[in-house]
Amino acid sequence: MSGDEGRREIPDVSSLRDAIDLPAAERVAHEAFARAKEAARARGARPGQVPRRPLAPELSGARKGGRDPQLLGDALGTLLRQRGWVEEVKVGGVIGRWREVVGDEIADHCTPLTFEEGVLVITADSTAWATQLTLLTPQILGRLTQELGEGVVTSVTVDGPAGRSFRRGPRTVRGRGPRDTYG
Repeated sequence: MSGDEGRREIPDVSSLRDAIDLPAAERVAHEAFARAKEAARARGARPGQVPRRPLAPELSGARKGGRDPQLLGDALGTLLRQRGWVEEVKVGGVIGRWREVVGDEIADHCTPLTFEEGVLVITADSTAWATQLTLLTPQILGRLTQELGEGVVTSVTVDGPAGRSFRRGPRTVRGRGPRDTYG
């Protein structure tokens, strides 16, 4: 008995399905499934096989790549540029070094409050210093331009000390209050 005599020939499945009388919808579905299986076999896929992920491209080499380690300063600089925070961080640095930028005498009597849209608001501890700082505004702007660059701070506004409020406290009067002297 040779090796071929003991084997039985496996019948073609599509011919069996043709022999069985299937409804038209099922026959179309079986034919579509058979075509899909044949296409999968043609491209090398096997039933039950987990598809392989493509290999990652070579990332290391002689040139810089996006995943290579970076210096902290470079990474922070990139983040600041992407977010548009460069000018605000520069102004924050100047406000943090306010005493060095404007000098000890001026820094003793004024503090920067806010910076919005190119306008730096400074408050003085007395009206005399507010007047003095108003006269020194061009020199302060020049110094800020040296520190920050052209166009970052476009103007400086000087506020004096806040006046007393008569709206609250033990001597609060209804109506116009202490200004009501002639009526």
